Amino acid sequence: MNIESKPVEALTIRDLEAHPVWQYINNDRLGEAAVRPVKQTPVSNLVGKLVGTQVRLQDGKSVWAIFGNIDNRNARMTEHFLTISLLSNGQWFTLSRYHDADYPEKGPQALARFLGLGVDEVFPIAYDVRDCVVGDTAALAGKILKVPREILTRAEIIGMAVP
Repeated sequence: MNIESKPVEALTIRDLEAHPVWQYINNDRLGEAAVRPVKQTPVSNLVGKLVGTQVRLQDGKSVWAIFGNIDNRNARMTEHFLTISLLSNGQWFTLSRYHDADYPEKGPQALARFLGLGVDEVFPIAYDVRDCVVGDTAALAGKILKVPREILTRAEIIGMAVP
């Protein structure tokens, strides 16, 4: 299957099954959120890349998801900066992190509504991308909690993001 670049929001299950890792690219025609498949995995890092895989919800259901901001060497960075979009009925929903401005509208409760489930049926969400990238197991496999184990201040978040 020869897959060319495409807008990230147009990724399908078929795309992710064929190529779980996608690299952001510059493509004026497709817009700023364009990606192309990475042909060989596992990769050595996920800088500028997305990973698609199935996740397991608390109720046992498997759902397709796309992850960004995974730091394959730093579990704490991954915990605070990980992005996840989940697929349901052909639509993607991006979960906001506790420090994002749109968290009240796109946080755990909104994700649960999007999936047609209760929040405790969704969280924690188990993920594992170790087959796609080499690195620290704690950074590549884990659980996304409804309420993070550690909530950092705005200054701490900025300090982590800009070393």
